Amino acid sequence: MEKQPLATIGYERQTQDVVIAKLKAAGVETLVDVRAVASSRLAGFSKTLLAASLAEAGIDYVHLRQLGTPKPGRDAARKGHIAEMTAIFEDHMSEAAAQLELARAKELAAGKKVALLCFEADHHGCHRKILADLICEDLGCPVEHL
Repeated sequence: MEKQPLATIGYERQTQDVVIAKLKAAGVETLVDVRAVASSRLAGFSKTLLAASLAEAGIDYVHLRQLGTPKPGRDAARKGHIAEMTAIFEDHMSEAAAQLELARAKELAAGKKVALLCFEADHHGCHRKILADLICEDLGCPVEHL
């Protein structure tokens, strides 16, 4: 039997309704927010409102702040400096707090259908791809970018 995939989703240029519909269509049970700062200028994507809307849709919400990219990494990503963002994020992931939350994300993904949420529409330029690869390498599951 094939292992359940770990999903990732970015909400850039999306509405909250569209993102939740994609999560539901993919059978996601828990959304793991991997933003360092769980607030957004886009309506519906700040932590409290997003968690409430997901709950109404029957999807659990977990914010793992330590799996977010540190500010210098976010700045590099905004400038399109993906290699620089990756190096900063990989360095950050060696920290104990990040390793603890990575273990928590793996635990969640091992038991149910999980999606990692961040901003960027293109997973290639986002740290959630690095996280998904780390988790799936350990769990032996495929990655599904929504």
